[in-house]
Parts: sequence; structure tokens; C-alpha cells
Amino acid sequence: MSHRKARTADIEQRLLIDAIFHRYHYDFRGYAQASLKRRLGTALLHFDCATISQLQDKVLHDPAVFPALLEYLTVQVSDMFRDPSYFQALRSEVVPLLRTYPSLKIWVAGCSAGEEVYSLAILLHEEGLLERTLIYATDINPHALRAAESGVFDVARVAAFTENHSRSGARTSLSDYYTARYGRVVFHKALRDHMVFSDHSLATDSVFAEMHFVSCRNVLIYFERDLQNRALGLFRDSLCHRGFLGLGSKESLRFSAHADAFDDFVLEDRIYRKKAGL
Repeated sequence: MSHRKARTADIEQRLLIDAIFHRYHYDFRGYAQASLKRRLGTALLHFDCATISQLQDKVLHDPAVFPALLEYLTVQVSDMFRDPSYFQALRSEVVPLLRTYPSLKIWVAGCSAGEEVYSLAILLHEEGLLERTLIYATDINPHALRAAESGVFDVARVAAFTENHSRSGARTSLSDYYTARYGRVVFHKALRDHMVFSDHSLATDSVFAEMHFVSCRNVLIYFERDLQNRALGLFRDSLCHRGFLGLGSKESLRFSAHADAFDDFVLEDRIYRKKAGL
């Protein structure tokens, strides 16, 4: 692509993101532009558009297009118990402190299809804490939220889920928590009874409850610095006194505007604790 065409494509991308914000109130202006460019490139093929301007025309004039485009802009593929050492650290370092609370509120921000939500619910059940816990699972993609709430996953993914679960220090078998049928697995309703699924944007929405633990893993890497700082400010404000924050393996608080609000707790697994007095 020539420099002129690339510059034009960058302008078109900014105009599309502005159009989405003004028409549908979804704010992608603080997302990493390189990541959006890759996703939009794939979307152009799907929608049979030669340019982003053509896609913008469809987004503005065909109400059916935007929900489909949202799938390209937001959905992240994850695994249950992704990065098992993170869940081992939760079991050994965080859970003993969570036990001291009579009830628990946990926020999984950017929950996508729900892999992290079900992983935490199973871990908490294994540790005897699920009965006193409410897990808030949020995302901006309504299709992803519906998928997460259903608790249904392709059976082909379960082998990897099971391996991660075993390596996370599991006290049970993952198969104890789901029923397999017709090439899919359905996680038990007893887990979902402790989950609340809700639309929430880290770009535009505010804090909605006081949490003991916030998990937002592999989401901030798709944000530019200002939006990262906004999201981290929400997490700081939502956490109770000495609450915990878990980030993804490639994410850090070190250079954020809110680094001074947290202590490193299990740094190698990106688990932080809100400082006293904040």
C-alpha cells in the first residue's frame, strides 16, 4: 500500500470510529489503532467492501450491519484457566484473604464469551467461596454476553480447558461442572446462579459496585494509553479497601497514571492490591 493510500485509510478509519460513536454510542476512539486496523481489514472482506468508507456507508444506513461489525471489533478468543500460574497464585495468595470477608463481589471486565468467568466460579467453588460470591461479568458486545450467559462451549475446546484447569492447582475434575451433548458442553446452572451479566463500557461507563477483586486480563493491550488509564481508574475506584486487581500477562500498572494506587502483590502473575487509605 502506498503512503498516500495508507494515509487515506487512516483517515477513513478515524471517520468510521467517530461515526460509530455518534450513531451507536460505542466508543472505540481510545482503542489501539493498529489492532483496529487489522480487525477492520478482516471485516472488509466479510462485508465485501473495497474501502472503509464503503463500510461506513453500510454501518450508517443498514441497522443490521453494526451488530455484525461489532463481532470483529470486540470478540477476543480465550481459554478457561488461561495462564494457569495466575489461577495458582489466586488460590495460594489471594483466596486466603478473600476468606476473611462474609460476602464477596468480583468483577470480570471484558468477559467476552465467559471463559474467565466460569474459571473463577469453578476455582471459588473448589475453595469453598462460591456460595458467598457474586461475579459481575461485563462486556460491550451483547452477543458475547449472551454466549457467556449460556455457558455453552464447543467440545473441541475442552481438552485445553481441562489441561489448564489441572495445572491451576485444581481440587476437582473439570468434567464435574459440565454436561456434554451434541458436540458441545454446557456448564452447570449452579455456577451461573452466582453470575450477573451486564453491558458495560470501560470507555464510557462508570463504577457500579464495590468489589473485592477485579479481573481484567488481556483487554488493556487493545487500548491506547488514555483509555488504559481510564479503565484502571475505574478499577481503583470500584475496589474496596485493600481489594485485588488481576491483569493479563502482557499488561502492567508500572507506567500507568494509577501505579501509585496499587502495591505489587504477585507481580510475576500481574496481581496487584489497592493501597491502604485509598
